Amino acid sequence: MLVVRKWLLILPPFLWLLVFFGVPFAFVAKIAMSDSTLAMPPYLPVFDPSAGWNGLKAFVGQLHFDNFRIVLADNIYIEAYLNSIGIAFVATFLSLVFGYPIAYAIASSPQKWKPALIMAINLPFWTSFLIRIYAWIVLLSKEGVINHLLISLGVISEPLPILNTTFAVYIGMVYAYIPLMIFPIYATLEKLDTSIYEAARDLGCSRIGAFFRVTLPLSLPGIFGGCFLVFIPMTGEYVIPSLLGNTGVPMIGRVLWDEFFINNDWPLASAISVLLLVLLVVPIILYQFYRQRREEQQT
Repeated sequence: MLVVRKWLLILPPFLWLLVFFGVPFAFVAKIAMSDSTLAMPPYLPVFDPSAGWNGLKAFVGQLHFDNFRIVLADNIYIEAYLNSIGIAFVATFLSLVFGYPIAYAIASSPQKWKPALIMAINLPFWTSFLIRIYAWIVLLSKEGVINHLLISLGVISEPLPILNTTFAVYIGMVYAYIPLMIFPIYATLEKLDTSIYEAARDLGCSRIGAFFRVTLPLSLPGIFGGCFLVFIPMTGEYVIPSLLGNTGVPMIGRVLWDEFFINNDWPLASAISVLLLVLLVVPIILYQFYRQRREEQQT
């Protein structure tokens, strides 16, 4: 009976992953190992279920990895991967630098203020993502609010070229994804036993020392969770680099858009998607296995 209950508990998330991740990924992988064509949809071969087992064998026999070889051999795609990972890494670090103090402040605030503070972090999600990014165009342009304010204060004499730069991309990404960094860290800090912190203070630690020796190490699970939640979507981001960034700095999201909708090369775009997924997900899975084994050894 316990085994049945266990399977009933874990079956829904597995089914969810299978339907909404496994099946779509299988289709994308199949397209990535197909040939491009002018037909619609623009790839070959297309598996015909009516052909039965013979059709399946013929389909498998025509699969190839040429599109993956093209991606890995072309410097344009490699540069797009590196740019995306580099920008996402810096933006994730900035989100952590600004998000951790916010999460710590919310966790340390009186209980009656916490719902209002959490609501304030949630408020941007009530507005369209596209509208929020367009708002930054108004703020960061040469005729925008920020340049106008700096000129009025006498800080600068002429408008700064902030828009369409990598710096603008960092601003947009940190603004858009910092709530995903704040909430996991806040959830971890909220569960910490304050008596441990008080014991460290009683043993002679200063507030800063107690934070770095007690609070920060115990909040690492929230930090890692927030970094994963932020880094993964940042790497494949398309809207923010397209609206705020420089076209001379290619990112993988824009490359995917061009291959799918401009070049109409679905197999090559699918190969780029599969490689991006492998590049992001495999290290995370390995880290989770390592972390789980380490926890088992400690217990």
